Amino acid sequence: MHTFTRRTLLARLLAAAFALCLGSQALAWTGKPVKMLVPAPAGGTMDIVARILADQLSQDIGQAVIVDNKPGAGGAIAVQALTSAPADGQTLMVTASNVLTEIPHVMKTSFDPLRDVKPVATVASATMVLIGAPDLAGKNVKELVDYLKSKPGSLSFASYSAGTSSHYAGMILNQKAGLDLQHVPFAGSPPALQQVMAGQIALMFDGMPTSLPLIKGGKLKVYAVASKTRSTHLPDVPTMAEEGYPDIAVSNWVGVVAAAGLTAELTDRINAAVLKAAEAPKVKNRLVAAGFEPNVSLSSRQLSDAVRTDYLRNAGIVRTFGIKLNP
Repeated sequence: MHTFTRRTLLARLLAAAFALCLGSQALAWTGKPVKMLVPAPAGGTMDIVARILADQLSQDIGQAVIVDNKPGAGGAIAVQALTSAPADGQTLMVTASNVLTEIPHVMKTSFDPLRDVKPVATVASATMVLIGAPDLAGKNVKELVDYLKSKPGSLSFASYSAGTSSHYAGMILNQKAGLDLQHVPFAGSPPALQQVMAGQIALMFDGMPTSLPLIKGGKLKVYAVASKTRSTHLPDVPTMAEEGYPDIAVSNWVGVVAAAGLTAELTDRINAAVLKAAEAPKVKNRLVAAGFEPNVSLSSRQLSDAVRTDYLRNAGIVRTFGIKLNP
């Protein structure tokens, strides 16, 4: 009986190990380590997402997934490294969608986001929120707009950089609500938020991951979310559409892209592996805790169509508001 039990246990352990190996092989698209480029410095939002994803992917495919930060030039340095490497799935990039859909309109880059890069899969998405200082007037967007109109020429809105969705949303609000707020761009969300919290700048459209802790801490007032549906993080806060501004629906996703030459077969295999990793409880929970929305599973083709739609929409916004290209 003792021998039988030991043999049975050993057999079960071997079977479990074999099944695990087969599972990794089913997900794996390569037998070598994978380099995951990030067009941002270590410690930023994209880098955090990349490292969470890389850890899970490494476990799932049985290969090392190495994060390589290549910030600068609006993402062009990382994209250059991506497109210079063989399109064999060994070199990928984790990026926020604005690197593809916003930055090329306002900064000279060496890549065409619709031709040189292939979107593969999303990992998470982040909506934007309209926020102001805790003592800013108005309980809702209508009352806020009425207050802003009572102060013509004297108030402004912040953005985390010119030519970003934060900038676009403010300009559209100006146009649709008949306001004359002046745009004040900053180098990222943190310095802009400091000015808004201090009441030096009236309002801002900011990403949920950076604003949510300040909203929950009572340091910011939130008026609306700039998305088509309410946020899981702030379910009681209305959308801009509900407040009468359906054109202000802006969000970014963070996901994996590859060089355009990646084959359809490899694209589909990497898409499946990334989407599975994004659904792993420890990945999903960490990303939601960081202010991201639960991931929406899209095929590479669907994601490519979404990138094209956002890119063309942003091109129209840039033309409409005369936003200038930076050298």
